[in-house]
Amino acid sequence: MAKRRVSMNKIRETIRLHQEAGLSNRQIARALGISRPSVAQYLTDYRSSGLSYSAIAALSDDELVSILEGAKRAVSERYRDLSERFEYFVKELKRTGVTLDLLWQEYKREHPASYNRTQFCHHFKVWRETSSELTMHLEHKAGEKMYVDYSGKKLTVYDRTTGVGREVEIMVAILGGSQLTYAEATESQKKEDWIKANEHALRYYGGVPQAIVPDCLKSAVERADKYEPDINPEYADFARHHSTVILPARPHSPKDKALAENAVKIIYQRVFAPLRDRMFYSLKELNEAIGERLEVHNHTPFQRMKISRWDLFNQTERNTLKPLKPEAYELRRFLDLKVQFNYHIAFSPDKHYYSVPWRYKGKRITVIYTSSSLEIYHKNIRIAFHLRECSAKRYTTTREHMPPHHQFYDGWSPQKMITWAEAIGTEVKAMIEAVLESRPYPEQAYKACLGILNLARKYGKERLNEACARALEYRCYSYRSVRNILENNLDKLRDREVIHRELPIHENIRGTEYFQ
Repeated sequence: MAKRRVSMNKIRETIRLHQEAGLSNRQIARALGISRPSVAQYLTDYRSSGLSYSAIAALSDDELVSILEGAKRAVSERYRDLSERFEYFVKELKRTGVTLDLLWQEYKREHPASYNRTQFCHHFKVWRETSSELTMHLEHKAGEKMYVDYSGKKLTVYDRTTGVGREVEIMVAILGGSQLTYAEATESQKKEDWIKANEHALRYYGGVPQAIVPDCLKSAVERADKYEPDINPEYADFARHHSTVILPARPHSPKDKALAENAVKIIYQRVFAPLRDRMFYSLKELNEAIGERLEVHNHTPFQRMKISRWDLFNQTERNTLKPLKPEAYELRRFLDLKVQFNYHIAFSPDKHYYSVPWRYKGKRITVIYTSSSLEIYHKNIRIAFHLRECSAKRYTTTREHMPPHHQFYDGWSPQKMITWAEAIGTEVKAMIEAVLESRPYPEQAYKACLGILNLARKYGKERLNEACARALEYRCYSYRSVRNILENNLDKLRDREVIHRELPIHENIRGTEYFQ
């Protein structure tokens, strides 16, 4: 009811400005933000009613609508016939593809002597404004907003070899001020495709609007809410990069993105329809065809104005956009992780481990990563930076991240241990390699390796080589296993029993003593 009162207030104000202020129809239209033909129609209905402004001011909205409609019916028999079909038109306009122009053509065929298209549309518009819930009037300022959405319907790309087609998504963007439109085919609605298409739209316009208004799709909004939506962190980072803001449309509120929905409908007519019989064999080929159709659409004059979208954009909106960053946005992803006991994080995309300063052991941190690097933050302060490594189950460690007692081992390396062992014997080398492989973190193995290698001083290279062979036979990859074999001089008959009863095998060794 509130929106209906706003409409009736404009009608009352139209009559007041004409009666008391003596303004012209053009001045009234400009002052109230309504069309001049609407002003003329309201005043015609007012004069036909025979009432004074003071009498009208005392009437309720329903009474005023009834009087104005009664006056209109008395003036024209043609209008009475037309107005009886208004409710039918409203229902038909909700159906797919039905336009007011189509309804007028059907109506004109049935009533050849009735209204022409301009009067038909005007009478229906006036009736709808005064008799139904108003659509919120949005003043689209130049450079203020870019509306983005995916079309409901899709296009198809075919495999050249098999002929099998796959459907692809169509992203549509439109600037509020000039209605300059951009469209692009993407493989999916995933974040990578969505953000890349948004980037391409900004490059197409050559600037950045004050805000971007998306629908509540998952790639843009993590949690839709009428008042406090949660923006997808990757999409929010994209907005920060370009110094703009994301203002999602409210869920189930098509009025917030009416311009985008209208752009989608036009794209159906001016892109989908002309391309409907063509076959495309790659996304690039399809996007080239879409680009050609977009140029035709954006250079076509508006229906009621002798100016195209491109001309209007160049005249009114291009200079209002903020400048683009010279570097294209690189997608950055976000992960919330906990630092492990060994002051490393388990980075699942690479199955790799990266170090952080040891004092953050057990803390919750945020990882922001791109295709080439990752940054680690704790309470919004960057504490580490690493280039990404593709080797799985390996560690990347920065010396400064180690606690002091670990930095002692920093001069060592797995290859140095293996080279030392090889000088003692092949079995010792095999044991050192097995110990290094059995530990999840190299520093855990260094102490055990040093212990095994130092046994050669006490027992000699030959005995150590034999002990390592015996331990390898029973898969006991630890310093204590080798030492126990040497100290107890185990014979072949009871090796298995004693080793498995008295000596810990590598699966039971956690290496936590090195991190105390």
